[in-house]
Amino acid sequence: MHFSKTYTQILEGLPPELRENAIQYRQLKKLINQVVSELSSLGLSPNVLQELISAADEEEAGAEKGANVAVEGPGDGESSRAVVVDRPRIVYELVEHSDRIEPHLKLWVDVPEGLDLPEPPSLPGTPDLHDDASVIEDDADDALDDVSATREMKPATNVLWSLHQKLHERQQAELQIAVDTSAESSSPSTTSGPGLDGIAEISSPAASGACRTQEVVIPLVSDTAFFDNLISALDGMSTHMTSVHDDFTRSLKSLSRTISASAMPASSSPSFHAHSSITSHPGSIMVSTMQPSKSDLYSWREIFQLYVDAEIFEHVGEVKHGERSSEESKKRLQLFVEQATQRGLADNRKFKSKQSRQAFETFIELNLFILNIKMFSEASAEATRKILKKHTKRTALPLAYPFKNSLSSSSSIPPHLALFSRLTTTSLPRTLVQAIGETLLPIIPHVDDYACLICTSIAFKPIRLNCGHLFCVRCLVKMQKRGQADCPLCRAPVVLSANKSNVDWALLNFMQDWFPMESREKLKANEREAAQEEMIELGLDPNQGCVIM
Repeated sequence: MHFSKTYTQILEGLPPELRENAIQYRQLKKLINQVVSELSSLGLSPNVLQELISAADEEEAGAEKGANVAVEGPGDGESSRAVVVDRPRIVYELVEHSDRIEPHLKLWVDVPEGLDLPEPPSLPGTPDLHDDASVIEDDADDALDDVSATREMKPATNVLWSLHQKLHERQQAELQIAVDTSAESSSPSTTSGPGLDGIAEISSPAASGACRTQEVVIPLVSDTAFFDNLISALDGMSTHMTSVHDDFTRSLKSLSRTISASAMPASSSPSFHAHSSITSHPGSIMVSTMQPSKSDLYSWREIFQLYVDAEIFEHVGEVKHGERSSEESKKRLQLFVEQATQRGLADNRKFKSKQSRQAFETFIELNLFILNIKMFSEASAEATRKILKKHTKRTALPLAYPFKNSLSSSSSIPPHLALFSRLTTTSLPRTLVQAIGETLLPIIPHVDDYACLICTSIAFKPIRLNCGHLFCVRCLVKMQKRGQADCPLCRAPVVLSANKSNVDWALLNFMQDWFPMESREKLKANEREAAQEEMIELGLDPNQGCVIM
């Protein structure tokens, strides 16, 4: 399928506000056709331009310069004096103005003395942008129209045609003079006299080979319209993307407040009791698993864990790191929704409040929005790349995308040219994904962030050593029994000196507030392990069943 149709299908699946700010790919193709027509009317068909530009590149590389044209005279097998005309040298320039880009062609033509090169028209008539006959819909029709490239042009609007005609007339005149001179030299009556002086006066400019280089600047009206259309679309797209980012940020903050209100921790319940070193003993701490009746804390934690594991928009592993394509992101988003549905999330089976169900729908909509922006950005970047490539291919104008020579030669990038560079490296989808990770996901603390580095489960009751590192109390007790004095992380000799004063009471209250179930399970596991160690110390096997004598 041709890109024009693919691009149209992609836009049809996007929201209207994105379609309205999209690049008008077909309209730009029309303008490219009109650029070709305008160049052909100036005698600069793509084939001619390609030849001239190749010749200019050869000159810059130190290759042969120009082409010498030698015309043989018909008399006595001798050649008449050659008329030397260098190829025109041509440069395609994009002149940056405050409100537009103005492309033009600059030619340096070697003109023999005595010839006046006609001035090109200042501004040809603006082409009709709605001429459907000039539209080439498919990429398979990119070949130039031979008829339009070789049609006859009026001398008044064809600079190179006029120059060629004048040079041809000059050569024909010199040939005629040479013939007359040869005929007159055979007659004694013409060997001397004023006639010879007259001939010498006429042929002296050609004989001397004197010429001058004249610069010709040709404005390209259709090409100006092409860049006006493209830059206008890019400007509108850039403005819309800025508005999109602001709207997304506001929606994300509102969603964060909603989820925060529905994912209430244990402290929202009147039965929650905070501990401190003054009122509590570390050995007698108990944790209640009671949660507020309308709290969806664990449902949201499960959703966010699924979301992180899905890696919808980015690879986070070391082997494959970076952004995913829009197609891969779409598949992973669908898989995430399916897994959440299968686990009973987003409905009455897990969510207790209507507020949470609505918040989950908003969360999915935000991810769909990111996916649409990602698809739009990729399609726009590809459309820009292809339309500029098509511009170069069809017109033979050497346009380096995205204007690498212009961007690298100047430290200050013109604003319009910088749009092309920003479009190919657009980071808005990634910025929106990062906003979710920085604003939304931290609302629900994750248990892995509060794990003991020795047993890898939640570090409840947390013991903070004098070196600042944190471990659970059970792991520290076992290290002390083995006589290991050094911290497992920094090797500071602080383990044996740790006691109940090293309990981090603030972190302990935080853990039982946000992880009541995990904290309770950890306390039970610690009690079972301590009981088993005591039985072993008494010489009893904890795995052996009770024997009645």
